[in-house]
Amino acid sequence: MQRRVFLAASAGGLLAPTVLRAQERVVSLYSSRHYDSDKQIHEAFTQASGIRVRVIEANADQLIERIRAEGANSPADIFLTVDASRLARAVELGLTQPYASATIDSRVPEGLRDGGGHWFAASRRARVVMYDKAKGAPAGLARYEDLANDRYRGQIAVRSSGNGYNVALAASFLAANGAEATEAWARGIAANLARPPAGGDRDQIRAMMAGQGTIAISNTYYLGLMSISQQAEERELAQRVGVLFPNQGAGDRGTHVNISGAALVKTSPRPAEARAFLEFLTTPAAQRIFALGNMEFPAVAEAETHPFLVSLGAFREEAPDGRKLLANAPEALRLMQRAGWR
Repeated sequence: MQRRVFLAASAGGLLAPTVLRAQERVVSLYSSRHYDSDKQIHEAFTQASGIRVRVIEANADQLIERIRAEGANSPADIFLTVDASRLARAVELGLTQPYASATIDSRVPEGLRDGGGHWFAASRRARVVMYDKAKGAPAGLARYEDLANDRYRGQIAVRSSGNGYNVALAASFLAANGAEATEAWARGIAANLARPPAGGDRDQIRAMMAGQGTIAISNTYYLGLMSISQQAEERELAQRVGVLFPNQGAGDRGTHVNISGAALVKTSPRPAEARAFLEFLTTPAAQRIFALGNMEFPAVAEAETHPFLVSLGAFREEAPDGRKLLANAPEALRLMQRAGWR
C-alpha cells in the first residue's frame, strides 16, 4: 500500500511540469513593430497580468498572409501594425473580429478607432515638414500642396514614393484633392528634389541639415528618437531642426497622421487573454512607453507625451481613415511613379 502511494506521488511529480505548461497563460502577438520599447510593454503586461506574450515579427503584409494561410488553426491572437490601411486590409479579408471593449472605447478617441470596432490606435506619428532653424521656415510653405511649388526647386529631401509612409500621405492627398491634382503634386515634388530619394526619414533630416536642400519630409518620431539618441551629435542635430505641421488653416484637413494599431484576430484561440493585452495597450503604463520609449504621440488624450514632442507645438490632425487609405493606396503609388517620383 505504501509502495502504491509512493508510485502515485512520483507519477504526479513527473506530470506536474506538463500540467503547469498546459495551464500557462499566453497571448500570441503578430507584430510588424520592431522597437525595443515594445519589449518593455510586453514585460510590463506579463508582470501585471501573469500572461506571457509570444511574438511573431514580420512586415504587415507577410503577417496578413500568414494568418490567412494558417486559417482556423492560426495561433495568432492579435495583429499589431504601423499603418491604418494594413489594419483595414485585415478587416476587409475577414481576419479580425470586434474587440468589444468598453474600456478601450472610453480611452481612445473615436477618430482613432475603426467604425466597426475592429481596430484602434495605440500610438500616432505625424508626417511633417522639417527645416533648419538657423535658416528659418521655408517661406510660403503652409500646406502639403505647397511642396509642389517651383519656388522649392532642388530643396526637398524625401524617401522614395514606394515607402509606406509616403504612399499613405499620397493616398490621403488623393482623397482630398482627386487624381489630377495628386499627379501634378507628385510631379512638382519630383522636380523639387534636392537629391534622388535614398534612405530612411533620419537620412532625409541629416541630408537637409548638411545643406542638401532646405526641406525634409519625415515622421515626427524619427526626430524624437534623434533627440534622445546616445550619440551627442544626433541629439545636437535634433535641437537645430524646426517642424512645420502642414494644413493647419481654418477649414483645412489638418496634418496627416498615421498610427500603430491593434486588432483582435477572428480565430484567436485565447480571446480573453487577447482582450486583456489590447486593453493594457491603452493604460497609462503602456502609453507612457509608447511616448517616452519610442517618441510617438500617445493615442489616449490624457497620456504623457515626451517633452521634446510637446516642444514642437500643438497641431490639428487629420483622422486616419484606414478604409480610405487602403482604397486609394494603389492609385496613389501609380500616380507618384508616373509623375517621376521614384
